[in-house]
Amino acid sequence: MLRKALILAAFAASPALAQDVVDGPGPNLVIEIAGVANGTVVIDMADHKAPKHVAQIVELAKSGAYDGVVFHRVIDGFMAQTGDVSNGKAGGDLSMAGTGGSALPDLPAEFSDLAFARGVVGMARAADPDSANSQFFIMFDQGDFLNGQYTVVGQVISGMEIVDAIKRGDGANGEVTSEPDVMAKVTVQE
Repeated sequence: MLRKALILAAFAASPALAQDVVDGPGPNLVIEIAGVANGTVVIDMADHKAPKHVAQIVELAKSGAYDGVVFHRVIDGFMAQTGDVSNGKAGGDLSMAGTGGSALPDLPAEFSDLAFARGVVGMARAADPDSANSQFFIMFDQGDFLNGQYTVVGQVISGMEIVDAIKRGDGANGEVTSEPDVMAKVTVQE
């Protein structure tokens, strides 16, 4: 309860964070970001809309799989993508970052009526709607063209200014070609 009051107070105190978001009943994903952006981002997970996706993200976070994973694709005015636990670990060969997932199975789509607005978190996937696995993206801005096409898994409730500071991609399709920002530590608050 205290955590929720502190988060709401932070929104009220900072116009840069002002959004119609609250900490819902789902677990929270807490991401410590390092690089150009440095700070903590808290995401309220939408387990009431995407229970299988949220369960998989929570499992990966609790196992430490997301620790050290880079933001490999970042497109200004659109989104920042991360979560490739197979090919996206900082310090390794990142040439295949964005092509992998995890050892867990791909997930069936859980499309909902939630819209892709600023701060919304969605699951990345291949052409097959049932191919989401571990990668996710955070919206910098509105993306209505994604509605009903990708699974919404959460909403940033704290630290949107950190998301806004994530290093932008300079390569093809938003690829971050040198020293991408990284999810240094990812934890779950139940």
